[in-house]
Amino acid sequence: MNPIILFDGECNFCDSSVQFIMKRDPKGLFRFASLQSPTGQELQKKYGVPEDIDSIVLIEKGKSYYKSAAALRICRHLKGAWKLFYGFTIVPRFIRNAAYDIIAKNRYKWFGKKEESCMLPSPSIRKRFL
Repeated sequence: MNPIILFDGECNFCDSSVQFIMKRDPKGLFRFASLQSPTGQELQKKYGVPEDIDSIVLIEKGKSYYKSAAALRICRHLKGAWKLFYGFTIVPRFIRNAAYDIIAKNRYKWFGKKEESCMLPSPSIRKRFL
């Protein structure tokens, strides 16, 4: 099973992050689903994602990762120097997550929420969404 990234489908920052990942994932390793979608909600339950998690989640090899752990594990699969960010896993999780939480808490204020309409992806991109 390919790794799956669950993201906040209402968040502009999260949407931009998905676009960023897709551009740096030329092999198409990752699949995507919004947290708000029926598929996203089913995956959250199946993999025991805490209900209070409302930002990025990575499901990989039968386990779920969220907050900084998800972001860093995603980075290790991206092309280019982004792989180096995985080295930040040596930083204690509570410190990494504190920084992550500041961004997550303010993401709507800083980046806004999506409007009702969204882009229509090309067929090659569409097949990566669950």
